[in-house]
Amino acid sequence: MLQSVKNNTVSILPGLFRERMDVNRSYLMELDSTCLLQNFYLEAGFILPGLQVIEHPESANLHWGWEAPNCQLRGHFLGHFLSAAAHYAAFDGDILLKAKLDHIVAELAKCQEENGGEWVGSIPEKYFERLARNQYIWSPQYTMHKTILGLMHAYSYAGNEQALTIINKLADWYIRWADAMQSRNPHAVYSGEEGGMLEVWATLYELTRNEKYMTLVKHYYAPSLFRKLEEGKDALTNCHSNASVPLSHGAAKLYEITGDERWLNLVKLFFDCAVTKRGMYATGGGNAGEFWVPPFMQGQFLSDRDQEFCTIYNMVRTASYLFRFTGESKYGDYIERCLYNGFLAQQNAVTGMPAYFLPLRAGGHKKWGTRRHDFWCCHGTMVQAQCLYPELIYYEDAATDTLYINQYIPSEYHFALGNASGTIRQTTAMKSYNAQALFDEKDDGQMSRWLLKFEINAVNTEGLTLALRVPSWCQGILRVQVNEEDVASPVIKDGFLYFKEGLDQAVITIFFKNLLHTEALADIPELSAILDGPIVLAGMTDKDTGIRGDMAHPESFLAPRNEHTYETYPWQQNHYSTRNQDINFELKPLYEVMDEAYTVYFTAKENKSC
Repeated sequence: MLQSVKNNTVSILPGLFRERMDVNRSYLMELDSTCLLQNFYLEAGFILPGLQVIEHPESANLHWGWEAPNCQLRGHFLGHFLSAAAHYAAFDGDILLKAKLDHIVAELAKCQEENGGEWVGSIPEKYFERLARNQYIWSPQYTMHKTILGLMHAYSYAGNEQALTIINKLADWYIRWADAMQSRNPHAVYSGEEGGMLEVWATLYELTRNEKYMTLVKHYYAPSLFRKLEEGKDALTNCHSNASVPLSHGAAKLYEITGDERWLNLVKLFFDCAVTKRGMYATGGGNAGEFWVPPFMQGQFLSDRDQEFCTIYNMVRTASYLFRFTGESKYGDYIERCLYNGFLAQQNAVTGMPAYFLPLRAGGHKKWGTRRHDFWCCHGTMVQAQCLYPELIYYEDAATDTLYINQYIPSEYHFALGNASGTIRQTTAMKSYNAQALFDEKDDGQMSRWLLKFEINAVNTEGLTLALRVPSWCQGILRVQVNEEDVASPVIKDGFLYFKEGLDQAVITIFFKNLLHTEALADIPELSAILDGPIVLAGMTDKDTGIRGDMAHPESFLAPRNEHTYETYPWQQNHYSTRNQDINFELKPLYEVMDEAYTVYFTAKENKSC
């Protein structure tokens, strides 16, 4: 089993992903702590400053939308905030977000004391009584899970001991409630969108070895979804997608803790049911309107409500677990696809705001959230997603002294594996203005983001192996060099490129060859999306005008469009324009689309006869 990186060991370097992290970080700092806590204060009976009477709601210093005091899901966002802030504290050493986190945790402790010493919810305890009576209520377990998870991350990533104390007291309330439900209404434990509870209780047991958390695990570890998967059924079609994915995280965590192969099998069955046996859009998503679409019927559901962001975020987490458990490169490929066409494509590059859904119908527009007036579920997962990158790049296998590089994101990793220790610095090898290098127009390699450089500064690397994922879209490796010397026979096995010698002071350069390719919808095969490596291209057109040409060779009807700039990359990347069409238009990465109308799937048209 591979191991994830530890806190403070990975830094994301300047580039596209760092820019998105920084936009996200600015937003987290901007949010007012009192507003983040507003629903916890109200539940505890505290009066918010200046808001004993709200005479002008439109200008009141409150968060609205799903955070409004009259919303049954109110308070969920604070948990996401704590999780995100804890990650920045852990990997960026962000002392300002850490201070903000510590203040919020201290205030939550005051709310818990005022509530009687256990309950620390932004919603009333009586919402759980509605679950017991089978009365409708909007997802109280989902809301509480976010708070518990945020507190747990405040402890495990940011080292806040008070956060664990709060959880310990709250767990006693949960044990009494779950115990009572066994005789009153066992189904109540598996209602209210409880999916994430299994993982969080299991992780708390892993962190503390306190048996109270294993007691809670046993209350939550038998959802009907697991039984259906083991019976070989399609357990997901037309089911709420994001309510189901977190159950796979719980099974994954139980496999880590117990080593019981049943849990690993359940995670694999889930991924197969959600992706392999269902198919997906070119972007990586497999749901529409928050529900899983039937297998290989994505075309029938093209709309403005495809690919809910929460689902894509949580599926990345499932794939990350499976990569660690199996070391199979296919999970890294899936993550990469989702990062470019979900994490980046559904975040506004300027404001950091999320797109709840990713429209995939012709002429779609992304609908961005607002800074203080929406707070959808996807608003919360978005602030977490943009600080997940450090944990998705590097993995270690202590049994074989192998260090895996799973994602190609500019970064620096401080490692200690076996006898070896040192740093790996990963960058794109493009010549840049800031590096004071001269542009070489004849060097085509310098115009690809897939020309990668790995600078290793380490000691005692004898016995160390470096394994780099060869992407599934790779059409060949054009260059493999160590210290500017070509490697005549690179070792490639099971989707990884291996290096074993001379790693103390080494510079490895790799150039993955990517070609434009198309992916058709299974149920409407005349509709295809165009991809450049893992990156989905969006046509800057408000309609499907059709494409005439050989869809198996998109380069026959697309021409690259390059532009010199002084920005992050010296060339505009992955931009094209159509050729020889009735109406020509430009295409660019879906993650660059902001407010324009765009089209992803195009109808293949027959070539004109001579």
